[in-house]
Amino acid sequence: MSRALESTRSLTVVGGTLALLAALTVAQPPAASAVDSTTDLGVSLATVGLDHEKGGDTAAGGGKIFVSGRDRIVVLDGRGTVTGEITGLSGAVGLAMAADGARLYAALSGSNQIAEIDTGTLAITRRIDLAYPCPMNLALSGSQLLVGYGCERLSGGGVLSLDLTAPAPQAVSVRAGMSSGAPLVAAARNTLVFALPNLLPAYLYVYDLDGTSATPRGGIDGLAHGLSGPYDLAVTPDGSTLVAALDSPDQIDAWDTTTLTRVRSYSPIHSISRRAVAVSPDGTQVVGTGVANVVSYDAATAEITYRSENSSLGSVVPGSLTISGADVLTVLRAGTGRLHLWRMHGALLPRSSMTLTAPATGDVLEPVTLTGGLALPGGLDAGAQPVVVTRHAPDGTSATVAEVTTAADGSFTLADTPPVGGAITYQAVWDGSQDARWSSASATTEVARRPATLTLTGLKTGSVGKEMRFRGTLAGDGGLRPEGAVITVERTWVDSSATRPLPSVTVDESGSFEFVTTVGARGLYRFTVRWPGNGVYQQAQASHEVQVS
Repeated sequence: MSRALESTRSLTVVGGTLALLAALTVAQPPAASAVDSTTDLGVSLATVGLDHEKGGDTAAGGGKIFVSGRDRIVVLDGRGTVTGEITGLSGAVGLAMAADGARLYAALSGSNQIAEIDTGTLAITRRIDLAYPCPMNLALSGSQLLVGYGCERLSGGGVLSLDLTAPAPQAVSVRAGMSSGAPLVAAARNTLVFALPNLLPAYLYVYDLDGTSATPRGGIDGLAHGLSGPYDLAVTPDGSTLVAALDSPDQIDAWDTTTLTRVRSYSPIHSISRRAVAVSPDGTQVVGTGVANVVSYDAATAEITYRSENSSLGSVVPGSLTISGADVLTVLRAGTGRLHLWRMHGALLPRSSMTLTAPATGDVLEPVTLTGGLALPGGLDAGAQPVVVTRHAPDGTSATVAEVTTAADGSFTLADTPPVGGAITYQAVWDGSQDARWSSASATTEVARRPATLTLTGLKTGSVGKEMRFRGTLAGDGGLRPEGAVITVERTWVDSSATRPLPSVTVDESGSFEFVTTVGARGLYRFTVRWPGNGVYQQAQASHEVQVS
C-alpha cells in the first residue's frame, strides 16, 4: 500500500473569549473568620544542641499575645496577627502574665535576669538581676514570681521566689542543688508545684506559699506511681489540684495537692506523648496537647469538650499552652525550627451546632435552594444571627454566596445559581459569640452541565490532492454559543485504521468553524471533531466520512 501524502490548511475565524465563564472562576477569599488559625512568627530556633526546644513559650494579657523567641518576644493582637516585637533580650524563654494583664515577665537565660514589660507600651520597665544561672520557667501567684532556673546538662538547678512589690526584688531560694536543667514550675493561691522535666522516674514537689516564703508540703513519688516526665504542670486557680502532662503514663493526671493522691486522669485521643497542659481561669476545663493535637476536657468529669488537630506545621512546643479568654493558644515548631502560633478560636465556649441541607442534584445556571439552622447551647433560640455561606467549586475556587440572617428559631433559607457543573460544596459558618463556640456545616450538590451539540458537514466524495472543505457548528442548549472554543480535529484513514491529528480550529461569534485539508491516497477517510466541554457544557463530538478516489 502506498504511503499517503497530504497538506493541510485551516481557516481560523475570529473568535471571542468565553465571557460566560470569565467571571465564574475567580477565587474569592473565605468569608468567615471562625476557624483555627496559624501565624508564622518569623522566628526559628535551633533544633539540636543545648538550645533544643527552648523558647516558644506563650502568654496573653492586655489584649495581646506574646511568644518568646530567644533574642526577642513576638507580639500579636488578640486574633493572632503579628503587630511587633520586643527586642534587646538575651535568651528570652519562659513567660508569665500578671493577673491584670498590665505586666509581662520574661526569663532571660542569657543574662540571668527577669525582664518586667509594660504590655501597653511594650517597654521594659525594669530588669531584675539574679545570682542564679539560666532562669527558664516562670509562674505567678499574686505578687510572688516563682522561677525555675538551671543550665542544660549542668548541676545546680533549683527554684527561687521574688516579691514583685519590692522596689528591688531579692531572690529567695525555695530549693537548690537539683540535678541538671531548670525545674518546671506552677503556682496558684498558696500552692507551688515544681518538677524536673524528662526525669525517670518523676518526682512532683508540692510546697505551701505564704508571702515570700515557701515550705514543703509533700511530694508525689513517680517510682511509686509509675510516672516519668513531666512535660508541663498547671495548678487549678484555687490551688487545690495539680494537673501534670506526663510522658508516662501517656495521659494527663490530676492530683489533690493536700492528700497528694491522684483524683482523675484525662485520657488522650491518640497514643502520643502529652506536651503541654493548662487550666481555664474558672477551673472548669483542662486543656492538653499531644504532639500535634489539642483537647479540652470537663475538669470534673473528664468528658472531652473540644478537639483539634494540626500536623502540617510541626509539633507542639512543650509547655507552650496558654488560654486567652475562650481561645486556646499554643506554638508549633517545624523540623527547621520555624515557629508558628496556633490559635483555636472560641475553643472553651459551649458548643453551638449548624445544619445545612442542599438538593442532591441540580443543573448548572439553574437555582438551587439551601436550608439550614443554628442551634445554641442549652436549647436557647438563636434569634437573628449572621451566617456566611460560601460555594466551593470542583476546581478549588470559592466565592461567598450570601450573608444571611437566621430567623428567631435559628433557621435560614437561600437560593444559589451554580455557575459551573460538578460537585458543588456549600459551607455555612456562624462566627460564634461571647457565649457560644462557632460552628459550621456543609452540603454537596452534584450539578449537571448543559448539553452541547457539535456538527460537521462536507462533501461525501473527494479526489486525491484536491482541497476538501468542512464546516461545523458548536452550540449549547438555550441558544448559548461558547465563542472562542478550540475544536480539535483528527483524520482516520479507515482502510488502514491510521489516525493522525490535524490543526485545531476556533469557533467564531456565531458558533461556526471551518477547515480545509487534502489527502494523498485513495480510500475512505473519517474526520472527527471534538470539544472537551467546560464548567457549563458537556463535551461533544461529531464525525464525517469522505470517499476519496
